[in-house]
Amino acid sequence: MTFGASTLSRSVRQAAAAALLAGLAACASHPKPSPAAAPPPPPRAAARPTPAPQPAPVSSNPLPGTARDFVVNVGDRVYFDVDQYSVRSDAEPLLAAQASWLARYPSVQIRVEGNCDERGTQEYNLALGARRANSVKAFLVAHGVSSSRIATVSYGKEHPFDPGAGDLAWQHNRNALTDITGGARQP
Repeated sequence: MTFGASTLSRSVRQAAAAALLAGLAACASHPKPSPAAAPPPPPRAAARPTPAPQPAPVSSNPLPGTARDFVVNVGDRVYFDVDQYSVRSDAEPLLAAQASWLARYPSVQIRVEGNCDERGTQEYNLALGARRANSVKAFLVAHGVSSSRIATVSYGKEHPFDPGAGDLAWQHNRNALTDITGGARQP
């Protein structure tokens, strides 16, 4: 079989056309991928507003050097046995703490108030209250507090701490109260 030039040229043209069509068909079914889109930028952190300054927390602790500081952190009252005015051993740590506090605040003036329970005559209780106040003063002076800073007074049974009657109320009312009268820091 002999092929002529025209047949060969037609066959080449047909093969070229078929290749072209096959290429076009391939492109049509598989489109060229578009360039990958850039990933979105990470979300920007929202600008946080500067927080408003907060007020200082309210403290339940009293200011140092105030009368409340003395009452809360040291204690202002010691107790006595029936018909007694000598400082009990359980009162000594509290009175020593009072002396220490008073040493820290040398401008503070105090009054020691002697008190009694409701039993006994008015005269007896006034005298016993005075002895109780003076025994607390003597203890504080012995622990370095100047006597010029300490006044004493006896209320006898006239200013009961506990208005009740009976043993428990009487125990509460046999006391000496240390009251700050001046020189303390004001809250």
